[in-house]
Parts: sequence; structure tokens; C-alpha cells
Amino acid sequence: MQLNQVIIAHKAGDSLSKSWAEKCARQLESRNCRVLMGPSGPQDNPYPVFLASSTQPIDMALVLGGDGTALSAARNLAADRIPILAVNVGGNLGFLTESFDVFKDSEKVWDRLASDLYAIQRRMMLQAQVFEGNSSNLDPVSDRFFALNEICVKPASADRMITSILEMEIDGEVVDQYQGDGLIIATPTGSTAYTVAANGPIVHDGMQAITVTPICPMSLSSRPIVLPAGSVVSIWPLADYELNTKLWTDSVLGTSIWPGQRVDVRMAEYRAKFIILRENYSYYQTLREKLQWAGARIRYSNNHRDN
Repeated sequence: MQLNQVIIAHKAGDSLSKSWAEKCARQLESRNCRVLMGPSGPQDNPYPVFLASSTQPIDMALVLGGDGTALSAARNLAADRIPILAVNVGGNLGFLTESFDVFKDSEKVWDRLASDLYAIQRRMMLQAQVFEGNSSNLDPVSDRFFALNEICVKPASADRMITSILEMEIDGEVVDQYQGDGLIIATPTGSTAYTVAANGPIVHDGMQAITVTPICPMSLSSRPIVLPAGSVVSIWPLADYELNTKLWTDSVLGTSIWPGQRVDVRMAEYRAKFIILRENYSYYQTLREKLQWAGARIRYSNNHRDN
């Protein structure tokens, strides 16, 4: 990998990630690398400015923070196929990030990247658009919204909890109507995020699939479903008299959805690219560590494994 121009995004409001961003910027600039640096957070999106002001191809984005910072980078950079090195500096769970332990000797990291001693993990993403009327109308009334974890359709109100009534079509066929707190349409990456909290399935992030999980449905028959990645999931808000239905992307508000409109969710045409530095990377180890799987209370030794 060439390191001629690099984005450095640090978690907004976090002094530790900012200080590391400044340190990394000095190191890279000493290697004749142009650095575009700024904070990333709910009120700060530096990527449109970075992309518009770049005078040459961007080789990499260094993202210092937690999963939310990494998700924002993926939504904004995947279309330009910019690889992301996400490091857990000031974050919490860190499902999508490299451990700080493998990054703290950052000068060695630049040497590794320049020598191509890393792996690239490509993660499926989703895109959503709002349309008027049935599936024969293909003229969108909104921008495209992208998500690495999930697209969520659920109401939002400042003064009370709203129950939503949503109808779901898959590839133009009505599948079910859901009454409850909303629907989560997730990628395999997002299956260990909001989806798993709503009792949805965990799907290996090496797969291409779409999961649909009801949030607190008012029917025991409303169950999660796993779909082929080529499916188009259409969501219609019904009986929304107070116009509270919203489209959320990776927990960030996208737009409002009115009755008579539908949201079409499908696999995005490109995938997010994450740089992996760990030589012993294991998806199952990540599950064990991040979800704190304990298994049975009594542990039995497996003496048969070595026979």
C-alpha cells in the first residue's frame, strides 16, 4: 500500500483518540504523506469535505474510536473503495475495530502497510431508498441511504412510545404485517448489533444474507427471517396518523416516511473494506470475547481432542 494521502478521523469529544490522531499525523507527514484529519461523531461528518478537497487518490482512512466511528467511515467511504483501518481508541465494545495493542507501536504499523503485510476484509452493506406507491414506481423520492449494520424502520416521538404497524414485501410479495416497535433489516455484520439485542439470528460476517427482525412484536408468530442477499425488502408504514415513522441507518436518523410511501432495502453494490492487522484473526474468538460467551456453568475437559 502506498501512503501518499491518508484520512485520519478521531472520535469527536474524546481527548485520547484526538491525541493519537495528532501523533499519527506527525508520523505520516514525516513520511511525506498528506494527511486529512478531523473529528467524527453524531454532529461531525468530516468525510464529504475530505473527499471533495482531496487532490489525489486517498490510500487509506485511519479511524480512531469505537464501532460508531467505524460505521460512519464505512457509510461514507465504501463507495470510493477506500480501505479503513479502524482502531479501538476511546471506544467501548469494538466489534469492528482492531485492538489498540496491535496498533500502539504505530511506526511499525506504517511499515507493515507499506510492505503489504495486512489483510482486507470486505463486508456487505445495505442501501435504502424511499418511493411513492407500489413496486412498479421506481422513481425515488429520497437520496440513497447506506448502512453497514442495519436499516431500521421504527417511529420516533418526543413525548410517548409509539407502536408502529408495518407491512413487509419481499421481492414484491406481501409476507406479513407487523405491529410493534419496528423492523430491523440487517447485514451479517449487523447481526451482532441491534439485531442480536432484538433476539435475531447471528450470521457469519463472511456470508451474504439479509435478516429481518421484528422489534418487540405484539404477536408470538412474528419471527426473524434470513433472506438471500439478492432480495428486495419493501416496508410500508400503515395507520401512521401522527407521521412518526422514521428510517434509521446504523442508528442514525435518515429521513421520515409517510403513509403511501415504501422503503426498499437491498444489498449495496459495493462493500466496506476493513484492514486486518491481527495475524490470528478469528470470527469465533471475536464472538466469544465481545459477547462474553460463558457456555455451561460447569466446564468439562475434552480429553478426546488429543487422542
